[in-house]
Amino acid sequence: MLIPLQTLLVFVPTALALNMTPGNDMLFCLGQGIKSGPRAGLAASFGISTGALVHTLLAGLGLAALLASHPVAFQMLRWAGISYLVWLAFQAFRNRNQTLKAAETRKGSAIRAWRDGIVVNLLNPKIIVFVLAFLPQFVDPKRGSVLLQFLLLGLILNIGGTIINCLVGGFAGKLGQFLARSARIARAFQVFTGCVFLALAAKLAFDQKA
Repeated sequence: MLIPLQTLLVFVPTALALNMTPGNDMLFCLGQGIKSGPRAGLAASFGISTGALVHTLLAGLGLAALLASHPVAFQMLRWAGISYLVWLAFQAFRNRNQTLKAAETRKGSAIRAWRDGIVVNLLNPKIIVFVLAFLPQFVDPKRGSVLLQFLLLGLILNIGGTIINCLVGGFAGKLGQFLARSARIARAFQVFTGCVFLALAAKLAFDQKA
């Protein structure tokens, strides 16, 4: 099996938890849904997923090439990823007084929302850094094609994100009003995300020592 069940049992719930944490992509879909209606909100979510697939493909190709030339670099990349996850956790714990407000977007058609979603995702450098930090932790070069494993994991992550963003974009009006008036929700999401990042980093670091 290219990706063992044990790996999926850790990866899938973690990916889902991360997808449910509000970020720039989710807030962009929320903004499109509020300004231009449910169709634009849904189109924006598919634009985000299109950009994420491009990020995943480029990162996977780079990782595969790195392993082919420098196999030892894989462990260095994994430890760098673990360190980055720890940093993200502490950033989540430190960030306070953040409210969940829809991103400023232009009112327009579904096609424009889809196109803008791609641009927003591709121009976000944090996405590719996160992909390179998160996905390699679940890749095992001994189980076959690194690129295929990377793409499969990226697809799972992307499917979850698309579903969540579609719900956000499709029900943007009511959801936006609910999120905007509750700073406690924003803080709860931050703390939860920080715990997920920190727990995952600790587990991965422990596994690497085993």
